[in-house]
This record gives sequence, C-alpha cells and structure tokens, in this order.
Amino acid sequence: MDTGWTAGSGSCRDGTVMLGRRGFLATAAVVTGSVIAAAPGGAARAATAGASTAPRARLRLALPTPSGPYAVGTVALHLVDYSRQDPFLSTPGPRELMTSLWYPARRQRFTGSRYRAVPWIPPAADGLLLAQLIPQPLVQITLPGGGAGYEPGPPVSISLDGVSLPVTAARPGVPLSPPPEGCPVVLYSPGEQVDREFGTTQAEDLASHGYIVVGIDHTYEAPEVVFPGGRIAVQVNPQPSQTTVLTTRIADAQFVLDSLAAITRGINPDHEHRPLPGGLAGALDLPRTGMFGHSLGGDTAAQVMAVDDRVVAGLDLDGTIEPAVPFTPPQIDQLATDTAQKLDGRPFMFLCSAGVTPFKTPGKPEAAGIPGFWQGLSGWRLFLSMNGSAHFSYTDYEAFLSQLTAAGIVTASQADEVVTPYIGTIAPTQAIAAQRAYIGAFFDLQLRHRNSHLLDGPSGRYPEIEFVASGL
Repeated sequence: MDTGWTAGSGSCRDGTVMLGRRGFLATAAVVTGSVIAAAPGGAARAATAGASTAPRARLRLALPTPSGPYAVGTVALHLVDYSRQDPFLSTPGPRELMTSLWYPARRQRFTGSRYRAVPWIPPAADGLLLAQLIPQPLVQITLPGGGAGYEPGPPVSISLDGVSLPVTAARPGVPLSPPPEGCPVVLYSPGEQVDREFGTTQAEDLASHGYIVVGIDHTYEAPEVVFPGGRIAVQVNPQPSQTTVLTTRIADAQFVLDSLAAITRGINPDHEHRPLPGGLAGALDLPRTGMFGHSLGGDTAAQVMAVDDRVVAGLDLDGTIEPAVPFTPPQIDQLATDTAQKLDGRPFMFLCSAGVTPFKTPGKPEAAGIPGFWQGLSGWRLFLSMNGSAHFSYTDYEAFLSQLTAAGIVTASQADEVVTPYIGTIAPTQAIAAQRAYIGAFFDLQLRHRNSHLLDGPSGRYPEIEFVASGL
C-alpha cells in the first residue's frame, strides 16, 4: 500500500522501509508458523505454532458508532467495464469492480434476516483478512541525517485465535431517507493494496450525516475482493508499474461515476441486476460530488479531479501526490504542480500525519509531490496534520489495532513494533472523532455550502489538529 513514501527511494518520508499490506504478517508461513484453517461459512482461525494452548477469550472487533442523525444503509454493486481490458490480467478480460454504497436511512427497528447488519467484509474473505491483520513489525532506527525512522524487525508471535471481524452499523438494502435537498456524493479510494472496507469508519459516519459514500475496491491490487457468489479475486503479484496502477485507479473512479449517472437515469448497473435500495436514483445529487482517499487513494482523488470535472472537491488523507505518468524523482514536483493546475481552482484539503508539511523544510518530512501540488493549487486549500497520529490512523486499523492491544492479544512490548509505528500514540477515540469532524466539515463546506467554521483555525475541542498552511 502507498504509505507516503518518497518516490523512487523505497523508503517513506520518515525513513520507514516501504511495505505493502502483503508485507504485513500476511501468509501462514510468515505469521510465525500460523496455519489458517477455513471453517464452514468462511470463518477462519489462526493457530500459532508454539503459542500457549490456554483458551483465549473471544474478541469481536468493533467499529465506532456513526455520529449523525440518520441510520445507515448499504448496498454492494458489481460493476463490469466492457470498454476496458483489465491490465492486471494476462488473459484478456473486462475490468470488474466491487463497490459499496453507504447512504442515509430512517432510524427504525428493522426485523428479519434481510435487514441484519452487514459484516465488515463478506465472510468468504474472513480467513484471508485475519491472516493479514497484524502488521509487519517495525523497529525504530536513527537515520544517517540524525532523524528517526523504522525498518522491518523480526517476526513476533501473535495468535488471533478467537478474534472475529466486526459487524457494521449498516443495514443492507433498506430504503433511503435522504435530506430534503438530496444527498451529496463522495467517492472513497483506499490506499495501495488495501481493501475498501478499511474506510468503513469514515464512510458510515458521512452516510449518517446525509451523504452517499461510494467505496471502490481496485481489483487485483486489493488483497482480496469478494464478488457475488463468493468468488474471490486476490492480489496479482508482481504488480504492474506504479503508472499502470494509478491510471487504472483513475479509470475505475470515472467508471463508477458513469455507473452512478446511469442509476439516476433509471438503469441498474449491477452486473447481476440485484435490486437497488428504494429512493437511490432520486437521492443521488451528482453535481455535488467530492472524493477522498487514504494514501494512494488521496493521490487518486487528486488525479481524478485533474481529468474529470465531475468531482468538485477533493481530500487526501496522508497520501503523496505521485504523477500518473512515468517520472524520475527530480520531475515529481513539477508534474504535481501541473496536476494541481488542472483542478482549475476546485478546493482541496490534506489531513496528514504528525509533522508532515507541504513545504520543503530542513529537518521536517514532506510527502513526495505535495510541495509541488500545493504550489500549483489556485483555489481554496487547507493543510492539516494530526499530532500523535501515524499513517494508518486514517483507516479502520486505528480501531482494530488499539482493540487488540487493549485486549492483551498484542502485548505492550509487541505494540511498540506492530501498533505504534502504524497508528501512532494518539488515543483512538480522539483520533477518530477529529477525523470525522474535519472530513465532515470539509465536505459540508464545499458540497453543501454549510460553514461550521471548524476549518477557520485551531479548535480547543480538537487540540491535536494543527493548521499547517492554507490559501483563499
């Protein structure tokens, strides 16, 4: 996954060695001898060789409750783009995507299995996901210039026996209950080699405030994508070039926009023509469409805006701005400036890890391409950072890793290597509340023209948010 790494260097802005999610403790061989045994219904358990055989208390991971006035509904769409051949496949075939729509619904008691809250990820993928949930251990090092960084450490023995994945707040297929003015639309693109499900915390919260959020899985880049009927498309390795990965993501997002437009015309774009939620076509307010993403997903948002004016506002969660064309490191800032200029004044915001800046400042990290992109923006812009956070604070890992630590499944000493480097030291409730507040305030301002004034300057309610730079 993209982690804000310096382009072409193989290391990130803070000196961390680049690791995709497949670089986490991702396979049975790597997870200190774990054997992942599939159980009926797609459930799985990890039995760690040499670990204690004493019974472990069960832990169901949980997501924060959405904070808005609406209940949350959801529907998954299987989209097939016959106009494109999938560049990840050696055998020609159309590009297939899975997306999730989260939307506002009426608060009421839903009865029957039809409306039972949906699992965080389809159960067919539970085993694959649990096998990758614990990150690659990282140990802190001193860089040649005197700064601090991380490098991979030795494997640690952590059993996830008894751990299960969350059930979300969303109910499948319930009718929409949109605000009177309709629902602004927000696309979500996950980080490189990350599943769309890792953005559920933010997606559900926006939906609970009246937005329709569309999460996109970038098939064969994401570790696992579950299609109707239980078919699972796993990540292709080796991956194609970064240029191919990014241009494919851009085309994925544009195809999703086309599919949403089809829904407003009364067309069901789902490949199996499964029913759409009642009221969806009339609720989609596509002229008010924004996009956000984590890591490479934030870059994807910027690149989509550069080529498609249907997206009117963008937000990057701790990502770089790498060009969508082949480049050498000396070219990155100019190419990023060119990308920013193509936004033609549309608003853009960054919310980044502690210490990240859009300026080239000695002794301070800056993400690849951001200084050039920032310089090229001509409209409303804001750069925020969150003290105490780390790169994966902006995903559902913030909730999951902290819960595993609180339950003692990850010990305090292990947390120094598999938790703190990834989600930092900020209290999880504080991190999630601040993200929700500032993401919501941005889209409220830019898509609804509602100014909460939270983006005007530092807030005593969220002292961890630092206002680094702004414009207009």
